[in-house]
Amino acid sequence: MKLKEGMFAIKLYELEQQYGRTQTRLRLCQQEDHPKIRQELQKTADEYRENELMLQKNVEGSRSPAVAALARAQLDYFQRARKILEQDLPDYLCSEINTPSENQAEATALYAEYAIDFAVQSMRYALLSVLKAMDLQMNSEEKEKKEGGKIR
Repeated sequence: MKLKEGMFAIKLYELEQQYGRTQTRLRLCQQEDHPKIRQELQKTADEYRENELMLQKNVEGSRSPAVAALARAQLDYFQRARKILEQDLPDYLCSEINTPSENQAEATALYAEYAIDFAVQSMRYALLSVLKAMDLQMNSEEKEKKEGGKIR
């Protein structure tokens, strides 16, 4: 497997496309009315659940223990994050000044900021992983050259 040949180009393209779609959806939603926001929320929640089911399938059906472990880690994160958003969030931020609905809106906005921070950190980790893979590939190639140059 030659990493220099653009192995990650497809994944980077997918990441770029998803970022563009997310950015566009957010910009459009900021100009929409409440029913449209609810419709977009439902659509996005459906996509989230679909992705969660695919991860579950990867956990259960992967032949590679490493892939299964990574899928399990993602699935665990998704399930914990969803539980916080849907069940625990109203209890995390409680103010006597604001109404309960204002508290929930504020807590959800803080949650959204954290989710974006997590996405940024995930991109950093992806870069770290790619560079590690490239380093290991280059180490392997250098070792092959050294061994190939020796007379046996």
